[in-house]
Amino acid sequence: MGVLSSIFTWWNGQTVGTWLDTALRGQAVGQDGQGNKYYQDKAGRRRWVIYNGAIEASRVPPEWHRWLHHTADQPPTKQPPVVKAWEKDHIPNLTGTSGAYYPPGSLNSRGERPAVVGDYEAWRPE
Repeated sequence: MGVLSSIFTWWNGQTVGTWLDTALRGQAVGQDGQGNKYYQDKAGRRRWVIYNGAIEASRVPPEWHRWLHHTADQPPTKQPPVVKAWEKDHIPNLTGTSGAYYPPGSLNSRGERPAVVGDYEAWRPE
């Protein structure tokens, strides 16, 4: 990413203001599996994330979401949550991407709509 895009566009990553605030007041807390970095201020009242790549809130894993929203006092690096056997790995929201889910028969899935008995009858003006 170029210097100009980081100065003038917030959607391409952290802006100069966020970078400066993080450098002056931020204290690094940890990093998740996707490379997102988590910070808090020195007093521990304000918490934020610097995304690695696309800025999409659904990319924050549940354990870090708990910490960001002050549901947990300790970050997952100090107090990891208990993982249950039935839990699945976190995946971000894929809506609008090439990995989005389309049900069978959807026009977006590039499939054919299956024939149905007694499907419909076209209207004919009489």
